[in-house]
Amino acid sequence: MYLGLDLGTSGLRAILADENGALRAEAESTFDVAHPHPGWSEQDPAHWIAACQSAVAAIRAKEPEDFARLRGIGLSGHMHGATLIDADDAVLRPCILWNDTRSIEEAAALDAASGMHEITGNIVFPGFTAPKLLWVRKHEPLVFERVAKVLLPKDYLRLWLTGEHISDLSDSAGTSWLDVGARDWSDAALAHGGMRRDQMPELVEGAAPGGTLRGSLLTEWGLSSPVVVAGGAGDNAAAACGIGALGEGAGFVSLGTSGVLMAGRDRYAPDPASAVHSFCHAVPDRWYQMGVILAATDSLNWLSRTVGESPAALAGALPDKADGPSDLMFLPYLSGERTPHNDSRIRGAFIGLDVAMEQPDLTRAVMDGVAFALRDSLLALQGTGARFETLFAVGGGARSRFWLSTLANTLNVPLSLPAGGELGAAQGAVRLAICADTGAAPQEVMTQPATATVIEPDASLTDAYQAAHARYQALYPALKQTG
Repeated sequence: MYLGLDLGTSGLRAILADENGALRAEAESTFDVAHPHPGWSEQDPAHWIAACQSAVAAIRAKEPEDFARLRGIGLSGHMHGATLIDADDAVLRPCILWNDTRSIEEAAALDAASGMHEITGNIVFPGFTAPKLLWVRKHEPLVFERVAKVLLPKDYLRLWLTGEHISDLSDSAGTSWLDVGARDWSDAALAHGGMRRDQMPELVEGAAPGGTLRGSLLTEWGLSSPVVVAGGAGDNAAAACGIGALGEGAGFVSLGTSGVLMAGRDRYAPDPASAVHSFCHAVPDRWYQMGVILAATDSLNWLSRTVGESPAALAGALPDKADGPSDLMFLPYLSGERTPHNDSRIRGAFIGLDVAMEQPDLTRAVMDGVAFALRDSLLALQGTGARFETLFAVGGGARSRFWLSTLANTLNVPLSLPAGGELGAAQGAVRLAICADTGAAPQEVMTQPATATVIEPDASLTDAYQAAHARYQALYPALKQTG
């Protein structure tokens, strides 16, 4: 049996699966995010441990005999978080999360440092780990002086599980301290960020062993055999492992709070100027790239709060199939934008409101706008040589057939829905645990799931959606001038 632990921003999901990846049990435990100041986003790492204990206890209660045969644990987690610990492994301050924007000035300064784009393959975004440490050095110098190690969120969970300071390459690629092409810490990038190599965890590939479960937990959990903990992965790399998106032509589009268009790559092909993220994959000699938009279902959630209808009710008022782009334009820059603009100050807009328009027109425009923003990411990814034969569609927004139809027409790529539901990053974590325990080749374990449905682009509409996208693109510079 294998345990997949996916540490999310608002909770931890655990699944227990057999050696074929078949689900035996699952459990979730939630926790809160603290926002002590505008733009700040923090979490107490102790809550992650409590959530893990709760989820494991629930799975043990459901399937005690299966759990007793546990051989491996895989970890997935939200990226970029800065968990600072001292020489005794004590946490020095709350973890600064991926969506914390306090380090805008530090990120800009680090991004301008000589060689950073060439070393890391990415823009230094405020949400990345390195600028957070520069902020701590400036504003909390006594804390900074005591930092012995910096751990990413899932790797702090690993420290509790194993007692070891280890990270994987896919997660570490989002720190701005890693040479993403060489797959190792960069002494130059660390020096630019005021850090040292000894403050970093040991690096392993995601499908390789990354520690073993410590003896006290073996006893507490009723286990008699050693349990390996895999290197694991950042959440999107883990999700890619879960749907078999390892190399060229494979990828997924995620309609979650944020929107992600992910492409597996057989080679390293960074393009920082496009604001595309280029990271190590969780398996050896592979990379992945992402276009990221900051408000996908969050745009629909905003509309829901504004008009007083649930997101499900808004989506349910639309037909299953899109019949062409809306005359109303929506720019989903509610919290700024990543790909391709890297603009934290831009804000959203409706363009073309008419007195005859009603609530469904607003919903349709929001879904169109998110699809157009994801087409921006598609074009940026294609500019690096990425290609898409098909995309798996995941995330809460994928429950709307209208949204999927709009997205297929806008991207001009077939969208596949996985059969049997979506287990996402936790499933990928299980697959990494299987590889770490058995030594199996990732390509043999991380196959694509069966497809329940394929949403094909409507050839009679794709030209209309591309023309609408061109109008959408022309609005960004005009909107920027108004700010």
